[in-house]
Amino acid sequence: MKDLEIEVVGWAEAELLVMPVRTEVFVVEQGVPAEIERDALDAVCRHAIARDAGGRVVATGRLLPDGHIGRMAVRRAVRGAGVGGAVLQALIDEAARRGLREVALAAQTHALDFYLRHGFEAVGEVFMEAGIPHRAMRRTV
Repeated sequence: MKDLEIEVVGWAEAELLVMPVRTEVFVVEQGVPAEIERDALDAVCRHAIARDAGGRVVATGRLLPDGHIGRMAVRRAVRGAGVGGAVLQALIDEAARRGLREVALAAQTHALDFYLRHGFEAVGEVFMEAGIPHRAMRRTV
């Protein structure tokens, strides 16, 4: 996507910007209960915020201190335009800045190919989380 701006910030800056995207994708589209979408880990994470040319927040993701990436959410209107990949790369770059050697995530199974294209490898068996099938994945930073 042209003119995409991504910043990685703490929860105090991110919360009001990313929660509408996360709610739209996880709660409305995927039916994840709102009470489990938000958790106490948000406060200790670094959050990627992707904005389009008009400044609208179109995607987000988070990096936990232990190198886990999660809450990857891209608004439907910009899916397939490289926004998710740019957010993922920003989180991987943040992990590198923090001295982490590996990142890991729990990928929804429909998104496995996306993560494979970005250098992740699947590990373990499929498991259910929030009623959605997932598979653990990891990659070297």
